Amino acid sequence: MSKSLARVLAAMQAHGVAGVPLEMPGETRTAVQAADAAGCVLDQIVKSIIFGGASGMYLFLTAGGNQVDPARASALAGETLGRADATQVRAVTGFAIGGVSPLGHLNPLPLWIDPTLLRYEVVWAAAGTPRHIFAIPPLQLQQITGAVVADFTA
Repeated sequence: MSKSLARVLAAMQAHGVAGVPLEMPGETRTAVQAADAAGCVLDQIVKSIIFGGASGMYLFLTAGGNQVDPARASALAGETLGRADATQVRAVTGFAIGGVSPLGHLNPLPLWIDPTLLRYEVVWAAAGTPRHIFAIPPLQLQQITGAVVADFTA
């Protein structure tokens, strides 16, 4: 088991998340790939999008069919933000792009959650690798991550 997957599994267990990450036969790097693998609609996929600014990094949990609006994200963070690059994402979260989980980060990040995700009974998120995903009720995801519900999509 990879270190990334083990961190996500440990975080899930620590927060009482039912189930375990599932290994998919193909990649789940994109929201479309993940939705196909999970057999769900695109907006049930949690995309973990990292933006950075002068003060640090910020995490936006958005529905698979939505895009983060940089101006709205910047307004929430209180500073101008831009998309983090792969090196920054791995250094802060411990995950590679395409497998960034909302749980089990190396460093805590301020985070927000897209209200679109809260429309569903279950959503699916990356579990630390490009082939692992896990199911979670979105309200539980919000509670255990401390995510603030906000409208930050375009």
